Amino acid sequence: MYLGSQFPTISSLLFMNFINNLPVLNFPAFEFKLKEEQQRTQIYDVFRNKFVILTPEEWVRQHVLHYLINNQKIAKNRIAVEYALKLNGQQKRADILIFGKSMEPLLIIECKSTDIKISPSIFDQAARYNLVLKVPYLIITNGFAMHIASVNFETQTTELLQEFPLI
Repeated sequence: MYLGSQFPTISSLLFMNFINNLPVLNFPAFEFKLKEEQQRTQIYDVFRNKFVILTPEEWVRQHVLHYLINNQKIAKNRIAVEYALKLNGQQKRADILIFGKSMEPLLIIECKSTDIKISPSIFDQAARYNLVLKVPYLIITNGFAMHIASVNFETQTTELLQEFPLI
């Protein structure tokens, strides 16, 4: 009985090569589902309940999301992904917004691709979103580095933190 070629297709070889080349980030590993559709690799997002295109930034975002629920024990209902907001009349999206137990916004997390160096301009993006959201904490990460800041609106100061805030 002929079962077809036993050799992998070029497409499946490229897919496996892509998976093997995903960077190992400074976040705990997690189980993830990938699929190939229309020659694009997608990852299943448990928050949006669908497969999304796996970009370098999405790889970081998925690690952060799983870190929040598995390691920081933040309930899924307190986490918003790609939270829409209006800034100067323009539609923007914060990568991740964490709400407090009373559902008040507490923390903005901006995820960047692993090849993006964390710089003041990256913090400026989160700070602009914070003009609208007024959260006490900001986090910027590229998967390798995580910069955490506490924002004091009374004194109009920002302080870098060494550890994830207790929220």
